[in-house]
Amino acid sequence: MLKNITLGQFILRDSLIHRLDPRMKIMITMLIVIGLFFIGSFWGFLVAGGYILTVISLSHLSWKVVLRGLKPVMFIIIFTMVIHLFFTRGGVVLLEWGFLRIESEGFFTGLFMAVRIMLLISLTSLLTLTTSPIQLTDGLEYILNPFRRFGLPAHELAMMMTIALRFIPTLLEEADKIMKAQQARGADFESGSIFRRARSLVPLLVPLFLSAFRRADDLAMAMEARCYRGGEGRTRMKELSMVGRDWMALGFSASFVLFFIIL
Repeated sequence: MLKNITLGQFILRDSLIHRLDPRMKIMITMLIVIGLFFIGSFWGFLVAGGYILTVISLSHLSWKVVLRGLKPVMFIIIFTMVIHLFFTRGGVVLLEWGFLRIESEGFFTGLFMAVRIMLLISLTSLLTLTTSPIQLTDGLEYILNPFRRFGLPAHELAMMMTIALRFIPTLLEEADKIMKAQQARGADFESGSIFRRARSLVPLLVPLFLSAFRRADDLAMAMEARCYRGGEGRTRMKELSMVGRDWMALGFSASFVLFFIIL
C-alpha cells in the first residue's frame, strides 16, 4: 500500500503539461475541483473523466501510475458507497433482507460519491506528478502574495506546504524500510483481520516519528547553514512567466468545466 501513494511524487517528463506555468496548473486544478462539486449527473462525470484522461495522455504519464494512487483510499471509497447504500432512502427497493434494505436512490448516490472521490484523487495526483516541488513553491507563493497585505506569510506558508508534500514519499520509503526490518525479526503485518493488522502497525509509529523529527531537524540546520531567512529580498534563478500555451490551457479547462456543469 505504501508504494501506491502517489501524492507528493514528481515524475520528470518532457510534455506539454510539465511545461505549463505552475500558477496556471494550480488554478486549473482548483477550477476543476470546484467544477466537480457542481456536477449533478453521471454524464458530467463522464466528460470530467475524459478531460483527466486527456491530461494524462498529454503529460506522457502512464494511466497505471495515476490509478495506483486510488488504492490507498479504496477503503474510504468503499465505505462511502456502503454508507449511502444502506442509509440513503428513496426510489425502488432493490434488495431487502431482514432489517437491511437497499433502495435505488442509495445505490446511485453511493456510486455517484465514489466516482467523485476517484476523480478528485486522480486530478490532485496529476498536479504533484507533473510539477516539481520548487515550481510548486513558487506557484503557491505567487498566488498567496496578494494576501501578504493582510499579514499572511505567503513565502513561509508555501514553503511549509511544499516541504510537507515533498516529505510524504520520503516518510513512506522510511516506513517501508522499518516494516521490512521488523518483518525480518518475525513481525506479521499481513495476516489476521483488518483490526489486527491495524494494531500491528502501531510499532511502526515510534521509529517513524523519530525519523521524521530527525529529518526535520537536519533540514532546519541545513537551511540555517545556508542563511535562509524567508521570502524577504529573495530572488529566483528562474522567474515565472505565463505564455500562450498557459492561457490556452486555462481556456480549454474552463470550457470543459462549463460543459460538464451544464450536463
